[in-house]
Amino acid sequence: MNCDRECNGCHKTKERSEEEYSGLINRLSRIEGQIRGIRGMVERNAYCPDILTQVAAANAALNGFTKELLANHIKTCVADDIRAGQDEVIDELVGLLQKLMK
Repeated sequence: MNCDRECNGCHKTKERSEEEYSGLINRLSRIEGQIRGIRGMVERNAYCPDILTQVAAANAALNGFTKELLANHIKTCVADDIRAGQDEVIDELVGLLQKLMK
């Protein structure tokens, strides 16, 4: 199982493959760069529609990250737990989806 559920009261953890880890970190680095760029635009008093266009691009990138992470979670942690008879993971997933859809 890829998800570590026994951590004595701390948050759950997940061991990721090097490929998954690299992909997520690369996406986050690009998003971080976009956010720094937006900050720079505000600091330079850029035109509002230009800033808003970049904000929309950053939101789309963050949504892409969320979709990738969610898909990986379902394919690994959720599937492994269901196979192990831990059906409570379904309630956890439903709660997570409700938070993401706000």
